Amino acid sequence: MGIIAKQSFWGTVVTYLGTFVGFLTTFFVLTRFLTAEEIGLARVLIDTSVLFIGLAQLGTSSSLIRFYPYFKDKEEKDHGFFFWMLAVPFAGFILFAIIYCALHVPISHLFEEKSQLFVDYYYFVLPLAFFLLYQTVVETGCNVLMRIVFPKAVRELITRLLMLTVYLLYAFRVLSMDGFVIALCAVYGIAALLNIVYIFAVGKISIRPDLRYLDKSLVKQYLWYTFFLIFSAITTVLAPSLSSFFITAQLGLNYTGIFAIATYMAVMVSIPTRSLSAIAQPQLASAIKEKNTKESNHLQQQVGNNLLLVGLLILAAIWINIDLIFEILPNGETYASAKQSVLILGCSQLIVSTCTIATSALSYSPYYYLSLVFSAILTVVSIWLNNLLIPLYGMEGAAAANLAAYGIYYALLVSVLKACTKTSPISRNWLKSLALGVWLFGGNSLLLRFVPIGNIWGSSIVRSVVLLGIGCLIAYYWNISPDLNQAVRQTAERILKRKR
Repeated sequence: MGIIAKQSFWGTVVTYLGTFVGFLTTFFVLTRFLTAEEIGLARVLIDTSVLFIGLAQLGTSSSLIRFYPYFKDKEEKDHGFFFWMLAVPFAGFILFAIIYCALHVPISHLFEEKSQLFVDYYYFVLPLAFFLLYQTVVETGCNVLMRIVFPKAVRELITRLLMLTVYLLYAFRVLSMDGFVIALCAVYGIAALLNIVYIFAVGKISIRPDLRYLDKSLVKQYLWYTFFLIFSAITTVLAPSLSSFFITAQLGLNYTGIFAIATYMAVMVSIPTRSLSAIAQPQLASAIKEKNTKESNHLQQQVGNNLLLVGLLILAAIWINIDLIFEILPNGETYASAKQSVLILGCSQLIVSTCTIATSALSYSPYYYLSLVFSAILTVVSIWLNNLLIPLYGMEGAAAANLAAYGIYYALLVSVLKACTKTSPISRNWLKSLALGVWLFGGNSLLLRFVPIGNIWGSSIVRSVVLLGIGCLIAYYWNISPDLNQAVRQTAERILKRKR
Protein backbone atom coordinates (compact mmCIF):
# COMPACT_ATOMS: atom_id res chain seq x y z
CA MET A 1 0.00 0.00 0.00
CA GLY A 2 3.01 2.30 -0.21
CA ILE A 3 2.73 5.28 2.12
CA ILE A 4 -0.45 3.82 3.62
CA ALA A 5 1.38 0.66 4.62
CA LYS A 6 4.43 2.50 5.95
CA GLN A 7 2.56 5.06 8.02
CA SER A 8 -0.06 2.58 9.26
CA PHE A 9 2.68 0.12 10.25
CA TRP A 10 4.50 2.61 12.45
CA GLY A 11 1.22 4.02 13.66
CA THR A 12 0.16 0.53 14.69
CA VAL A 13 3.50 -0.07 16.44
CA VAL A 14 3.02 3.11 18.45
CA THR A 15 -0.59 2.18 19.15
CA TYR A 16 0.35 -1.21 20.52
CA LEU A 17 3.10 0.31 22.68
CA GLY A 18 0.44 2.60 24.06
CA THR A 19 -1.88 -0.36 24.47
CA PHE A 20 0.78 -2.13 26.51
CA VAL A 21 1.07 0.92 28.78
CA GLY A 22 -2.72 1.07 28.93
CA PHE A 23 -2.82 -2.63 29.77
CA LEU A 24 -0.44 -2.16 32.69
CA THR A 25 -2.34 0.91 33.84
CA THR A 26 -5.77 -0.66 33.58
CA PHE A 27 -5.06 -4.11 34.91
CA PHE A 28 -2.38 -3.47 37.53
CA VAL A 29 -2.92 0.11 38.70
CA LEU A 30 -6.57 1.07 38.24
CA THR A 31 -8.06 -2.20 39.45
CA ARG A 32 -5.68 -2.36 42.41
CA PHE A 33 -5.57 1.21 43.71
CA LEU A 34 -8.85 2.75 42.53
CA THR A 35 -12.36 1.69 43.38
CA ALA A 36 -14.79 0.79 40.60
CA GLU A 37 -16.65 4.03 41.39
CA GLU A 38 -13.50 6.13 40.87
CA ILE A 39 -12.76 4.33 37.60
CA GLY A 40 -16.36 4.99 36.60
CA LEU A 41 -15.99 8.71 37.34
CA ALA A 42 -12.94 9.02 35.07
CA ARG A 43 -14.75 7.06 32.37
CA VAL A 44 -17.94 9.08 32.40
CA LEU A 45 -16.05 12.41 32.47
CA ILE A 46 -14.11 11.37 29.36
CA ASP A 47 -17.22 9.95 27.65
CA THR A 48 -19.10 13.18 28.31
CA SER A 49 -16.19 15.20 26.92
CA VAL A 50 -16.03 13.02 23.82
CA LEU A 51 -19.74 13.60 23.27
CA PHE A 52 -19.21 17.33 23.78
CA ILE A 53 -16.39 17.61 21.24
CA GLY A 54 -18.29 15.53 18.71
CA LEU A 55 -20.84 18.32 18.67
CA ALA A 56 -18.47 21.27 19.13
CA GLN A 57 -16.29 20.28 16.16
CA LEU A 58 -19.15 21.31 13.86
CA GLY A 59 -17.99 18.59 11.49
CA THR A 60 -14.43 19.93 11.28
CA SER A 61 -12.63 16.56 11.33
CA SER A 62 -14.60 15.17 8.39
CA SER A 63 -14.53 18.53 6.57
CA LEU A 64 -10.74 18.66 6.86
CA ILE A 65 -10.35 15.33 5.10
CA ARG A 66 -13.06 15.94 2.50
CA PHE A 67 -12.13 19.50 1.46
CA TYR A 68 -8.36 19.60 1.87
CA PRO A 69 -7.83 18.25 -1.68
CA TYR A 70 -9.82 21.27 -2.96
CA PHE A 71 -7.52 23.75 -1.19
CA LYS A 72 -4.14 22.12 -1.79
CA ASP A 73 -2.48 23.21 -5.02
CA LYS A 74 0.45 21.79 -6.98
CA GLU A 75 2.90 23.81 -4.88
CA GLU A 76 1.55 22.17 -1.70
CA LYS A 77 0.00 25.44 -0.50
CA ASP A 78 -3.26 25.22 1.43
CA HIS A 79 -4.45 28.86 1.08
CA GLY A 80 -5.12 29.29 4.80
CA PHE A 81 -7.22 26.14 5.05
CA PHE A 82 -5.90 25.40 8.55
CA PHE A 83 -7.21 28.73 9.84
CA TRP A 84 -10.69 27.25 9.54
CA MET A 85 -9.45 24.13 11.31
CA LEU A 86 -8.80 26.23 14.42
CA ALA A 87 -11.58 28.82 14.16
CA VAL A 88 -14.66 26.69 13.46
CA PRO A 89 -14.24 24.33 16.45
CA PHE A 90 -13.67 27.32 18.77
CA ALA A 91 -17.02 28.79 17.74
CA GLY A 92 -18.61 25.38 18.23
CA PHE A 93 -17.08 25.04 21.69
CA ILE A 94 -18.48 28.40 22.85
CA LEU A 95 -21.94 27.48 21.54
CA PHE A 96 -22.14 24.07 23.19
CA ALA A 97 -20.47 25.26 26.40
CA ILE A 98 -23.40 27.65 26.86
CA ILE A 99 -25.87 24.81 26.22
CA TYR A 100 -24.01 22.46 28.57
CA CYS A 101 -24.08 25.00 31.41
CA ALA A 102 -27.79 25.61 30.85
CA LEU A 103 -28.49 21.85 31.19
CA HIS A 104 -26.75 21.54 34.57
CA VAL A 105 -29.94 21.22 36.64
CA PRO A 106 -31.83 18.60 34.56
CA ILE A 107 -28.69 16.48 34.06
CA SER A 108 -27.90 16.65 37.78
CA HIS A 109 -31.39 15.40 38.63
CA LEU A 110 -30.85 12.46 36.29
CA PHE A 111 -27.56 11.33 37.88
CA GLU A 112 -27.66 12.51 41.50
CA GLU A 113 -29.37 9.43 42.96
CA LYS A 114 -26.91 6.81 41.68
CA SER A 115 -23.87 8.89 40.68
CA GLN A 116 -23.51 12.01 42.85
CA LEU A 117 -19.76 12.06 42.24
CA PHE A 118 -20.30 12.89 38.58
CA VAL A 119 -22.62 15.76 39.53
CA ASP A 120 -19.91 17.14 41.84
CA TYR A 121 -17.43 17.38 38.96
CA TYR A 122 -19.93 18.37 36.27
CA TYR A 123 -18.16 21.58 35.16
CA PHE A 124 -14.75 19.94 34.81
CA VAL A 125 -16.04 18.51 31.55
CA LEU A 126 -15.57 21.95 29.93
CA PRO A 127 -11.76 22.26 30.15
CA LEU A 128 -11.38 18.54 29.47
CA ALA A 129 -13.55 18.82 26.36
CA PHE A 130 -11.69 21.93 25.14
CA PHE A 131 -8.33 20.17 25.25
CA LEU A 132 -9.72 16.98 23.70
CA LEU A 133 -11.33 19.06 20.97
CA TYR A 134 -8.06 20.56 19.76
CA GLN A 135 -6.11 17.36 20.25
CA THR A 136 -8.59 15.63 17.94
CA VAL A 137 -8.89 18.35 15.32
CA VAL A 138 -5.14 18.94 15.02
CA GLU A 139 -4.58 15.19 14.84
CA THR A 140 -6.92 15.09 11.84
CA GLY A 141 -4.90 17.94 10.31
CA CYS A 142 -1.79 15.79 10.68
CA ASN A 143 -3.63 12.92 9.00
CA VAL A 144 -4.32 14.91 5.83
CA LEU A 145 -0.64 15.82 5.74
CA MET A 146 0.13 12.08 5.92
CA ARG A 147 1.84 12.54 9.31
CA ILE A 148 0.02 10.16 11.62
CA VAL A 149 2.83 8.66 13.70
CA PHE A 150 3.57 11.54 16.09
CA PRO A 151 -0.06 12.47 16.89
CA LYS A 152 -0.74 8.76 17.25
CA ALA A 153 2.15 8.55 19.72
CA VAL A 154 0.69 11.50 21.63
CA ARG A 155 -2.78 9.93 21.83
CA GLU A 156 -1.84 6.31 22.41
CA LEU A 157 1.48 6.47 24.28
CA ILE A 158 2.31 9.86 25.80
CA THR A 159 -1.22 10.48 27.06
CA ARG A 160 -1.34 7.04 28.67
CA LEU A 161 2.05 7.48 30.32
CA LEU A 162 0.89 10.80 31.75
CA MET A 163 -2.37 9.22 32.90
CA LEU A 164 -0.42 6.40 34.56
CA THR A 165 1.52 9.04 36.47
CA VAL A 166 -1.72 10.73 37.53
CA TYR A 167 -3.26 7.44 38.69
CA LEU A 168 -0.17 6.58 40.74
CA LEU A 169 -0.07 10.03 42.34
CA TYR A 170 -3.72 9.63 43.30
CA ALA A 171 -3.23 6.05 44.46
CA PHE A 172 -0.49 7.12 46.89
CA ARG A 173 -2.56 10.12 47.99
CA VAL A 174 -0.20 12.74 46.58
CA LEU A 175 -3.29 14.07 44.80
CA SER A 176 -6.71 14.56 46.34
CA MET A 177 -9.85 13.76 44.37
CA ASP A 178 -10.00 17.39 43.21
CA GLY A 179 -6.33 17.24 42.24
CA PHE A 180 -6.94 13.99 40.36
CA VAL A 181 -9.68 15.52 38.19
CA ILE A 182 -7.61 18.66 37.55
CA ALA A 183 -4.61 16.54 36.57
CA LEU A 184 -6.85 14.50 34.26
CA CYS A 185 -7.73 17.72 32.40
CA ALA A 186 -4.08 18.84 32.36
CA VAL A 187 -2.96 15.62 30.67
CA TYR A 188 -5.16 16.31 27.66
CA GLY A 189 -4.06 19.94 27.67
CA ILE A 190 -0.45 18.80 27.26
CA ALA A 191 -1.50 16.38 24.49
CA ALA A 192 -3.27 19.15 22.57
CA LEU A 193 -0.27 21.49 22.91
CA LEU A 194 2.15 18.83 21.64
CA ASN A 195 0.02 18.22 18.55
CA ILE A 196 -0.25 21.96 17.81
CA VAL A 197 3.51 22.46 18.10
CA TYR A 198 4.15 19.44 15.88
CA ILE A 199 1.84 20.40 13.02
CA PHE A 200 3.33 23.88 12.81
CA ALA A 201 6.85 22.44 12.97
CA VAL A 202 6.56 19.87 10.18
CA GLY A 203 3.61 20.89 8.06
CA LYS A 204 3.54 23.44 5.25
CA ILE A 205 0.44 25.07 6.63
CA SER A 206 -0.94 28.58 6.81
CA ILE A 207 -3.41 30.11 9.25
CA ARG A 208 -3.84 33.24 7.16
CA PRO A 209 -7.17 32.74 5.35
CA ASP A 210 -7.07 33.38 1.63
CA LEU A 211 -10.58 34.71 1.11
CA ARG A 212 -9.97 35.17 -2.60
CA TYR A 213 -9.59 31.41 -2.95
CA LEU A 214 -13.10 30.80 -1.62
CA ASP A 215 -15.54 30.66 -4.51
CA LYS A 216 -19.26 30.59 -3.85
CA SER A 217 -19.65 27.00 -5.00
CA LEU A 218 -16.97 25.71 -2.63
CA VAL A 219 -18.34 27.70 0.31
CA LYS A 220 -21.83 26.42 -0.38
CA GLN A 221 -20.59 22.83 -0.49
CA TYR A 222 -18.70 23.29 2.78
CA LEU A 223 -21.61 24.90 4.63
CA TRP A 224 -24.12 22.34 3.37
CA TYR A 225 -21.78 19.46 4.23
CA THR A 226 -21.06 20.90 7.68
CA PHE A 227 -24.77 21.48 8.34
CA PHE A 228 -25.47 17.79 7.87
CA LEU A 229 -22.42 16.75 9.85
CA ILE A 230 -23.52 18.80 12.86
CA PHE A 231 -26.82 16.96 13.06
CA SER A 232 -25.17 13.68 12.21
CA ALA A 233 -22.68 14.18 15.06
CA ILE A 234 -25.51 14.61 17.55
CA THR A 235 -26.48 11.02 16.86
CA THR A 236 -23.18 9.41 15.83
CA VAL A 237 -21.20 10.63 18.83
CA LEU A 238 -24.04 10.00 21.25
CA ALA A 239 -24.48 6.32 20.37
CA PRO A 240 -21.09 4.98 21.59
CA SER A 241 -21.48 6.75 24.95
CA LEU A 242 -25.10 5.82 25.58
CA SER A 243 -24.35 2.58 27.43
CA SER A 244 -21.99 4.39 29.80
CA PHE A 245 -24.59 7.08 30.54
CA PHE A 246 -27.44 4.60 31.01
CA ILE A 247 -25.36 2.42 33.34
CA THR A 248 -24.22 5.48 35.32
CA ALA A 249 -27.78 6.74 35.73
CA GLN A 250 -29.54 3.38 36.33
CA LEU A 251 -26.91 1.23 38.04
CA GLY A 252 -24.33 3.69 39.42
CA LEU A 253 -20.67 4.61 38.90
CA ASN A 254 -19.55 1.31 40.44
CA TYR A 255 -21.01 -0.60 37.49
CA THR A 256 -19.73 2.06 35.09
CA GLY A 257 -16.21 1.27 36.30
CA ILE A 258 -16.66 -2.48 35.80
CA PHE A 259 -18.15 -1.89 32.35
CA ALA A 260 -15.23 0.42 31.52
CA ILE A 261 -12.75 -2.42 32.18
CA ALA A 262 -14.76 -4.73 29.90
CA THR A 263 -14.89 -2.02 27.25
CA TYR A 264 -11.12 -1.54 27.43
CA MET A 265 -10.56 -5.24 26.74
CA ALA A 266 -12.99 -5.18 23.81
CA VAL A 267 -11.49 -2.02 22.29
CA MET A 268 -8.24 -3.93 21.69
CA VAL A 269 -10.05 -5.56 18.76
CA SER A 270 -10.29 -2.24 16.94
CA ILE A 271 -6.77 -0.95 17.67
CA PRO A 272 -5.44 -1.58 14.12
CA THR A 273 -8.34 0.52 12.79
CA ARG A 274 -6.93 3.67 14.31
CA SER A 275 -3.78 3.67 12.21
CA LEU A 276 -5.00 2.03 9.01
CA SER A 277 -8.15 4.13 8.70
CA ALA A 278 -6.36 7.35 9.65
CA ILE A 279 -3.91 7.04 6.77
CA ALA A 280 -6.38 5.47 4.31
CA GLN A 281 -9.10 8.11 4.70
CA PRO A 282 -7.26 10.94 2.88
CA GLN A 283 -6.49 8.51 0.04
CA LEU A 284 -10.16 7.51 -0.04
CA ALA A 285 -11.28 11.16 -0.08
CA SER A 286 -8.98 11.87 -3.04
CA ALA A 287 -10.23 8.82 -4.95
CA ILE A 288 -13.84 9.86 -4.43
CA LYS A 289 -13.05 13.46 -5.46
CA GLU A 290 -11.51 12.16 -8.69
CA LYS A 291 -14.55 9.87 -9.16
CA ASN A 292 -12.25 6.86 -9.25
CA THR A 293 -14.78 4.19 -8.26
CA LYS A 294 -12.37 1.33 -8.85
CA GLU A 295 -9.75 2.77 -6.50
CA SER A 296 -12.35 3.68 -3.89
CA ASN A 297 -13.76 0.16 -3.91
CA HIS A 298 -10.27 -1.35 -3.78
CA LEU A 299 -9.27 0.78 -0.78
CA GLN A 300 -12.43 -0.06 1.12
CA GLN A 301 -12.11 -3.79 0.54
CA GLN A 302 -8.40 -3.77 1.29
CA VAL A 303 -8.87 -1.99 4.61
CA GLY A 304 -12.03 -3.88 5.58
CA ASN A 305 -10.54 -7.27 4.77
CA ASN A 306 -7.33 -6.68 6.73
CA LEU A 307 -9.18 -5.33 9.74
CA LEU A 308 -11.65 -8.22 9.83
CA LEU A 309 -8.88 -10.83 9.84
CA VAL A 310 -6.69 -9.09 12.42
CA GLY A 311 -9.69 -8.20 14.58
CA LEU A 312 -10.90 -11.81 14.64
CA LEU A 313 -7.49 -13.05 15.75
CA ILE A 314 -7.30 -10.44 18.52
CA LEU A 315 -10.84 -11.19 19.73
CA ALA A 316 -10.10 -14.92 19.74
CA ALA A 317 -6.89 -14.35 21.72
CA ILE A 318 -8.82 -12.36 24.32
CA TRP A 319 -11.60 -14.91 24.65
CA ILE A 320 -9.24 -17.90 24.83
CA ASN A 321 -7.45 -16.22 27.75
CA ILE A 322 -10.40 -14.46 29.38
CA ASP A 323 -10.40 -16.58 32.55
CA LEU A 324 -6.64 -16.12 32.96
CA ILE A 325 -7.02 -12.36 32.49
CA PHE A 326 -9.50 -12.13 35.36
CA GLU A 327 -7.34 -14.50 37.42
CA ILE A 328 -4.29 -12.22 37.28
CA LEU A 329 -6.32 -8.99 37.47
CA PRO A 330 -6.14 -7.34 40.91
CA ASN A 331 -9.62 -7.62 42.44
CA GLY A 332 -10.45 -9.75 39.42
CA GLU A 333 -13.46 -11.29 41.13
CA THR A 334 -15.12 -7.87 41.06
CA TYR A 335 -14.62 -7.42 37.32
CA ALA A 336 -15.22 -11.06 36.29
CA SER A 337 -18.94 -10.30 36.33
CA ALA A 338 -18.34 -8.54 33.00
CA LYS A 339 -16.94 -11.67 31.28
CA GLN A 340 -19.83 -12.12 28.84
CA SER A 341 -19.90 -8.37 28.24
CA VAL A 342 -16.30 -8.56 26.99
CA LEU A 343 -17.24 -11.05 24.26
CA ILE A 344 -20.36 -9.16 23.20
CA LEU A 345 -18.55 -5.82 23.14
CA GLY A 346 -15.66 -7.45 21.28
CA CYS A 347 -18.04 -8.59 18.53
CA SER A 348 -19.43 -5.05 18.38
CA GLN A 349 -15.91 -3.61 18.02
CA LEU A 350 -15.19 -6.12 15.25
CA ILE A 351 -18.18 -4.83 13.28
CA VAL A 352 -17.20 -1.21 13.86
CA SER A 353 -13.54 -1.65 12.93
CA THR A 354 -14.34 -3.62 9.78
CA CYS A 355 -17.07 -1.34 8.45
CA THR A 356 -15.94 2.09 9.64
CA ILE A 357 -14.24 2.70 6.28
CA ALA A 358 -17.72 2.48 4.72
CA THR A 359 -18.86 5.33 6.96
CA SER A 360 -15.99 7.44 5.66
CA ALA A 361 -16.77 6.51 2.05
CA LEU A 362 -20.39 7.63 2.44
CA SER A 363 -19.32 10.85 4.18
CA TYR A 364 -16.95 11.80 1.35
CA SER A 365 -19.41 10.88 -1.42
CA PRO A 366 -22.16 13.06 -2.94
CA TYR A 367 -24.59 11.03 -0.82
CA TYR A 368 -23.10 12.19 2.49
CA TYR A 369 -26.49 13.54 3.61
CA LEU A 370 -27.72 9.95 4.02
CA SER A 371 -25.31 9.56 6.94
CA LEU A 372 -27.72 11.69 8.96
CA VAL A 373 -30.50 9.17 8.43
CA PHE A 374 -28.32 6.23 9.47
CA SER A 375 -26.96 8.10 12.46
CA ALA A 376 -30.50 8.84 13.61
CA ILE A 377 -31.38 5.16 13.27
CA LEU A 378 -28.28 4.19 15.28
CA THR A 379 -29.13 6.57 18.10
CA VAL A 380 -32.83 5.73 18.29
CA VAL A 381 -32.13 1.99 18.30
CA SER A 382 -29.35 2.44 20.89
CA ILE A 383 -31.55 4.45 23.24
CA TRP A 384 -34.44 2.01 22.88
CA LEU A 385 -32.33 -1.10 23.40
CA ASN A 386 -30.31 0.32 26.30
CA ASN A 387 -33.47 1.44 28.05
CA LEU A 388 -35.05 -1.98 27.41
CA LEU A 389 -32.16 -4.33 28.15
CA ILE A 390 -30.17 -2.73 30.99
CA PRO A 391 -33.01 -3.07 33.55
CA LEU A 392 -33.40 -6.74 32.51
CA TYR A 393 -29.80 -7.87 32.03
CA GLY A 394 -27.56 -5.17 33.53
CA MET A 395 -24.17 -4.80 31.88
CA GLU A 396 -24.79 -7.69 29.48
CA GLY A 397 -27.92 -5.85 28.34
CA ALA A 398 -25.87 -2.72 27.64
CA ALA A 399 -23.32 -4.75 25.66
CA ALA A 400 -26.08 -6.51 23.69
CA ALA A 401 -27.74 -3.17 22.92
CA ASN A 402 -24.41 -1.89 21.60
CA LEU A 403 -23.90 -4.94 19.37
CA ALA A 404 -27.43 -4.99 17.97
CA ALA A 405 -27.48 -1.24 17.27
CA TYR A 406 -24.19 -1.30 15.37
CA GLY A 407 -25.17 -4.46 13.50
CA ILE A 408 -28.35 -2.82 12.21
CA TYR A 409 -26.59 0.48 11.48
CA TYR A 410 -23.79 -0.97 9.38
CA ALA A 411 -26.00 -3.47 7.57
CA LEU A 412 -28.16 -0.62 6.32
CA LEU A 413 -25.25 1.72 5.61
CA VAL A 414 -23.20 -0.78 3.61
CA SER A 415 -26.27 -1.82 1.59
CA VAL A 416 -27.10 1.76 0.63
CA LEU A 417 -23.43 2.57 -0.08
CA LYS A 418 -23.29 -0.33 -2.51
CA ALA A 419 -26.50 0.74 -4.23
CA CYS A 420 -25.49 4.42 -4.54
CA THR A 421 -21.74 4.31 -5.21
CA LYS A 422 -21.17 0.74 -6.45
CA THR A 423 -18.50 0.34 -3.76
CA SER A 424 -18.37 -1.74 -0.59
CA PRO A 425 -15.88 -2.90 2.05
CA ILE A 426 -17.24 -6.44 1.76
CA SER A 427 -15.23 -8.92 -0.30
CA ARG A 428 -15.19 -12.69 -0.87
CA ASN A 429 -12.33 -13.04 1.60
CA TRP A 430 -14.78 -12.12 4.35
CA LEU A 431 -16.24 -15.63 4.07
CA LYS A 432 -12.78 -17.10 4.68
CA SER A 433 -12.29 -14.88 7.71
CA LEU A 434 -15.68 -15.84 9.14
CA ALA A 435 -14.90 -19.53 8.59
CA LEU A 436 -11.62 -18.99 10.44
CA GLY A 437 -13.57 -17.35 13.27
CA VAL A 438 -15.83 -20.41 13.53
CA TRP A 439 -12.71 -22.59 13.79
CA LEU A 440 -11.16 -20.45 16.51
CA PHE A 441 -14.20 -20.11 18.77
CA GLY A 442 -15.57 -23.56 18.06
CA GLY A 443 -12.17 -25.12 18.63
CA ASN A 444 -11.82 -23.28 21.92
CA SER A 445 -15.16 -24.63 23.16
CA LEU A 446 -14.25 -28.19 22.13
CA LEU A 447 -10.84 -28.08 23.80
CA LEU A 448 -12.35 -26.76 27.02
CA ARG A 449 -14.92 -29.55 27.02
CA PHE A 450 -13.00 -32.58 25.80
CA VAL A 451 -9.37 -31.76 26.65
CA PRO A 452 -9.62 -30.24 30.12
CA ILE A 453 -6.42 -29.04 31.77
CA GLY A 454 -6.78 -28.33 35.47
CA ASN A 455 -4.18 -25.55 35.64
CA ILE A 456 -5.58 -22.29 34.27
CA TRP A 457 -2.15 -21.14 33.02
CA GLY A 458 -1.50 -24.42 31.24
CA SER A 459 -4.97 -24.46 29.71
CA SER A 460 -4.67 -20.92 28.34
CA ILE A 461 -1.17 -21.47 26.95
CA VAL A 462 -2.07 -24.76 25.23
CA ARG A 463 -5.25 -23.39 23.67
CA SER A 464 -3.52 -20.18 22.58
CA VAL A 465 -0.62 -21.98 20.91
CA VAL A 466 -2.77 -24.62 19.21
CA LEU A 467 -5.70 -22.49 18.07
CA LEU A 468 -3.95 -19.23 17.22
CA GLY A 469 -0.95 -21.01 15.70
CA ILE A 470 -3.09 -23.14 13.41
CA GLY A 471 -5.38 -20.15 12.77
CA CYS A 472 -2.47 -18.02 11.51
CA LEU A 473 -1.31 -20.87 9.23
CA ILE A 474 -4.83 -21.24 7.83
CA ALA A 475 -5.03 -17.49 7.21
CA TYR A 476 -1.72 -17.58 5.35
CA TYR A 477 -2.45 -20.60 3.17
CA TRP A 478 -5.98 -19.42 2.39
CA ASN A 479 -4.42 -16.06 1.40
CA ILE A 480 -7.14 -14.21 3.28
CA SER A 481 -5.05 -11.04 3.32
CA PRO A 482 -2.62 -10.68 0.39
CA ASP A 483 -1.11 -7.60 2.13
CA LEU A 484 -0.29 -9.50 5.32
CA ASN A 485 0.99 -12.48 3.35
CA GLN A 486 3.32 -10.22 1.41
CA ALA A 487 4.55 -8.66 4.65
CA VAL A 488 5.26 -12.14 6.07
CA ARG A 489 7.19 -13.16 2.95
CA GLN A 490 9.24 -9.96 2.93
CA THR A 491 10.08 -10.38 6.62
CA ALA A 492 11.11 -14.00 6.04
CA GLU A 493 13.32 -13.00 3.11
CA ARG A 494 15.08 -10.35 5.19
CA ILE A 495 15.74 -12.83 7.99
CA LEU A 496 17.17 -15.38 5.54
CA LYS A 497 19.43 -12.77 3.92
CA ARG A 498 20.83 -11.79 7.29
CA LYS A 499 21.60 -15.40 8.17
CA ARG A 500 23.50 -15.84 4.92
